[in-house]
Formats: sequence, C-alpha cells, structure tokens
Amino acid sequence: MNIVKTALLIVGFLAVLMGLLWIGQGLGVVHWPASSFMLDQRPWALRGALLAVVGVALIIFARRR
Repeated sequence: MNIVKTALLIVGFLAVLMGLLWIGQGLGVVHWPASSFMLDQRPWALRGALLAVVGVALIIFARRR
C-alpha cells in the first residue's frame, strides 16, 4: 500500500502544479510557451482550478491512508 500512497501523492502534486500553470495561462499571467492556445482564455483558468482542487483532494486522501 505504500506504493499506492506514494503514487497518489505524486499525481496529486503534479495535478496541483499543472492546475496552477493552467490558471496562470488562462488569466494571461503566464505566457509560457509563447505560442500556447491557452493564453488569455478564461475557460482554461476554470479547468486549472478544478484540476488543482482534484490534486489537493488526492493529496488529502493519500495522507489519510
């Protein structure tokens, strides 16, 4: 079970980081990569927030086990 817990923590942290990147791109704060289709597109900010929440939930779930 320790492998599952570690995997959930890694996936959770990656989801949070990716969600924060999507939020930044969607709001036009992060312009990396410069040719991204996600720049200044508000739906990507919402999707990033949802992904970050899922990541936090995975982290909480993994730490409880």
